[in-house]
Amino acid sequence: MSAKPVMGQDVEVMDPVQQRLMFEDECILVDEEDNVVGHDSKYNCHLMEKIEKDNLLHRAFSVFLFNSKNELLLQKRSATKVTFPHVWTNTCCSHPLYRESELIKENHLGVRNAAQRKLFDELGIEAKDAPIDEFAPLGRILYKAPSDGKWGEHELDYLLYMKRDVSVKPNPEEVADVQYVNKEQLQELVNKAKTGADGVKLSPWFQLVVENFLYDWWKKLEEGTLLESADMKTIHRLK
Repeated sequence: MSAKPVMGQDVEVMDPVQQRLMFEDECILVDEEDNVVGHDSKYNCHLMEKIEKDNLLHRAFSVFLFNSKNELLLQKRSATKVTFPHVWTNTCCSHPLYRESELIKENHLGVRNAAQRKLFDELGIEAKDAPIDEFAPLGRILYKAPSDGKWGEHELDYLLYMKRDVSVKPNPEEVADVQYVNKEQLQELVNKAKTGADGVKLSPWFQLVVENFLYDWWKKLEEGTLLESADMKTIHRLK
C-alpha cells in the first residue's frame, strides 16, 4: 500500500528539511499485530485525516539511552518539527523506513538499524558509540495521539534500551535541547508538564512510557535485572 501524498497549504511554509523528510521518507505500514502491510510517505502517515480515514498505522521506535550513572538522556524536539514541536521526550524517537536494511525481522535488526541511523542524525552519536547489538528491545506499544487539528501519530512503537556513555552533538534542525535526568529530576519535569509550569510539555508516547514502564525499568536497571523483564511478544495497547 502506497499513496500519493495529500498536499496541504502548510507545505509552502514547512521547514525545508522537515518538508524533504515528509515526502522522501517512506514509513512501514503495519497492522495491529505488527505485520507489514505496505508503506506510505511520512507526510500521509502523520496526517490525521489519513490516519482516521485509512486507519494508517506505522512502525516506530523510541530509544531510552542511559549513562553509567543510570541517568536518562532526554531531548527537546525542535520548533520546526511537524508533529509535537518543542516538547520533551526520550532520547530519540523516529521510524524505521521502508528499505531493506530496516525491514529485517530477525532479532528486530531493522528497527535497531534505524535507531542507530537516527541517533546520529538527531544527536550526532556515532555508530561506533551506539553498536547495533547493544540496542535491547524491551517491548512494544500501540497508541494514537493527535498533535493539533491536522497532524498526529498512530504508531506501533518499539521501546529500545541502551546503556552507554556517549558524546552528544545535537542537530538543531531536529533537537532544541538535551539533558540527562535521574528519577527525581524526571518526576520534576513530569510535574511541570502536568501543571504547565515553565511551558513544559511531554510527547504523548513518552508520557505513556513514563506512566506504564519507566520507573519500573529504572528500579530493575539499578538492580541489574532490566533485560530479564523484556517482553517482545506482547503489544501493549495504550491510551
